Amino acid sequence: MKKIFIPLVALTVLIACNGGGKKDEGKDDKKEVTDDPSDNPDYQKGLNLIAGNDCLTCHKVDEKLTGPAYREVANKYAGADTAIAYLSSKIISGGSGVWGPTMMTPHPALAKEDAEAMAKYILLLKK
Repeated sequence: MKKIFIPLVALTVLIACNGGGKKDEGKDDKKEVTDDPSDNPDYQKGLNLIAGNDCLTCHKVDEKLTGPAYREVANKYAGADTAIAYLSSKIISGGSGVWGPTMMTPHPALAKEDAEAMAKYILLLKK
Protein backbone atom coordinates (compact mmCIF):
# COMPACT_ATOMS: atom_id res chain seq x y z
CA MET A 1 0.00 0.00 0.00
CA LYS A 2 2.83 2.43 0.86
CA LYS A 3 4.42 1.77 -2.53
CA ILE A 4 1.31 3.13 -4.26
CA PHE A 5 0.30 5.83 -1.76
CA ILE A 6 3.58 7.83 -1.65
CA PRO A 7 4.00 8.14 -5.47
CA LEU A 8 0.31 9.00 -5.77
CA VAL A 9 0.64 11.82 -3.20
CA ALA A 10 3.82 13.07 -4.90
CA LEU A 11 2.07 13.08 -8.28
CA THR A 12 -0.94 14.91 -6.83
CA VAL A 13 1.28 17.59 -5.28
CA LEU A 14 3.24 17.95 -8.51
CA ILE A 15 0.08 18.42 -10.55
CA ALA A 16 -1.45 20.79 -7.98
CA CYS A 17 1.65 22.98 -8.07
CA ASN A 18 1.67 22.94 -11.89
CA GLY A 19 5.10 21.36 -11.85
CA GLY A 20 4.28 18.80 -14.48
CA GLY A 21 6.42 20.64 -17.01
CA LYS A 22 3.48 21.80 -19.09
CA LYS A 23 2.62 25.45 -19.51
CA ASP A 24 -0.92 26.62 -19.75
CA GLU A 25 -1.65 27.28 -23.37
CA GLY A 26 -2.84 30.75 -24.17
CA LYS A 27 -1.44 32.30 -21.00
CA ASP A 28 1.17 35.01 -21.31
CA ASP A 29 3.99 35.04 -18.75
CA LYS A 30 4.57 38.78 -19.24
CA LYS A 31 3.66 41.13 -16.43
CA GLU A 32 0.31 42.79 -16.87
CA VAL A 33 0.68 46.34 -18.16
CA THR A 34 -1.08 48.94 -16.05
CA ASP A 35 -1.40 52.70 -16.08
CA ASP A 36 -0.04 52.83 -12.53
CA PRO A 37 3.48 54.27 -12.69
CA SER A 38 4.21 53.34 -9.06
CA ASP A 39 5.12 49.81 -10.23
CA ASN A 40 8.04 51.28 -12.17
CA PRO A 41 11.40 51.15 -10.32
CA ASP A 42 12.24 54.62 -11.75
CA TYR A 43 9.13 55.93 -10.04
CA GLN A 44 10.14 54.57 -6.64
CA LYS A 45 13.76 55.74 -6.87
CA GLY A 46 12.81 59.22 -8.07
CA LEU A 47 10.09 59.58 -5.45
CA ASN A 48 12.53 58.66 -2.68
CA LEU A 49 15.14 61.11 -3.96
CA ILE A 50 12.62 63.93 -4.23
CA ALA A 51 11.31 63.20 -0.74
CA GLY A 52 14.87 63.25 0.60
CA ASN A 53 15.73 66.64 -0.90
CA ASP A 54 14.12 70.06 -0.69
CA CYS A 55 12.03 69.63 -3.85
CA LEU A 56 8.67 69.49 -2.09
CA THR A 57 9.29 72.95 -0.67
CA CYS A 58 8.56 74.43 -4.10
CA HIS A 59 6.78 71.66 -6.04
CA LYS A 60 3.76 69.38 -5.64
CA VAL A 61 2.47 66.71 -7.98
CA ASP A 62 -0.78 68.38 -9.05
CA GLU A 63 -0.58 71.86 -7.60
CA LYS A 64 1.59 74.87 -8.40
CA LEU A 65 3.52 76.25 -5.43
CA THR A 66 6.59 78.41 -5.99
CA GLY A 67 7.44 76.22 -8.96
CA PRO A 68 5.23 74.35 -11.41
CA ALA A 69 3.39 71.15 -10.53
CA TYR A 70 5.33 68.04 -11.49
CA ARG A 71 2.43 66.92 -13.67
CA GLU A 72 2.63 70.20 -15.65
CA VAL A 73 6.34 69.57 -16.22
CA ALA A 74 5.64 65.99 -17.27
CA ASN A 75 2.93 67.05 -19.70
CA LYS A 76 5.20 69.69 -21.22
CA TYR A 77 8.30 67.53 -21.70
CA ALA A 78 7.04 63.93 -21.99
CA GLY A 79 7.89 62.39 -25.33
CA ALA A 80 10.85 64.70 -25.97
CA ASP A 81 14.02 62.73 -26.66
CA THR A 82 16.08 65.12 -24.56
CA ALA A 83 13.63 65.49 -21.66
CA ILE A 84 15.59 63.47 -19.09
CA ALA A 85 18.89 65.17 -19.90
CA TYR A 86 17.28 68.62 -19.97
CA LEU A 87 15.33 68.23 -16.73
CA SER A 88 18.23 66.63 -14.86
CA SER A 89 20.51 69.51 -15.89
CA LYS A 90 17.87 72.00 -14.68
CA ILE A 91 17.65 70.15 -11.35
CA ILE A 92 21.42 70.40 -10.89
CA SER A 93 21.99 73.87 -12.38
CA GLY A 94 18.74 75.59 -11.48
CA GLY A 95 17.42 78.36 -13.69
CA SER A 96 14.54 80.68 -14.38
CA GLY A 97 12.34 81.97 -17.15
CA VAL A 98 10.75 78.74 -18.34
CA TRP A 99 7.90 78.80 -15.81
CA GLY A 100 8.02 82.48 -14.94
CA PRO A 101 10.45 84.81 -13.20
CA THR A 102 10.92 82.69 -10.05
CA MET A 103 14.34 81.07 -9.98
CA MET A 104 14.73 77.34 -9.37
CA THR A 105 17.37 76.69 -6.74
CA PRO A 106 20.40 74.80 -8.08
CA HIS A 107 21.39 71.47 -6.54
CA PRO A 108 25.09 71.17 -7.54
CA ALA A 109 25.86 68.46 -4.96
CA LEU A 110 23.28 66.13 -6.50
CA ALA A 111 24.74 63.30 -8.59
CA LYS A 112 23.79 63.29 -12.27
CA GLU A 113 22.31 59.78 -11.94
CA ASP A 114 20.10 60.93 -9.07
CA ALA A 115 18.92 63.99 -11.00
CA GLU A 116 18.11 61.71 -13.95
CA ALA A 117 16.12 59.40 -11.67
CA MET A 118 14.18 62.42 -10.40
CA ALA A 119 13.49 63.53 -13.98
CA LYS A 120 12.27 60.02 -14.90
CA TYR A 121 9.92 60.06 -11.92
CA ILE A 122 8.51 63.44 -12.95
CA LEU A 123 7.99 62.30 -16.54
CA LEU A 124 6.10 59.22 -15.31
CA LEU A 125 3.48 61.57 -13.85
CA LYS A 126 2.17 62.57 -17.30
CA LYS A 127 -1.58 62.30 -17.67
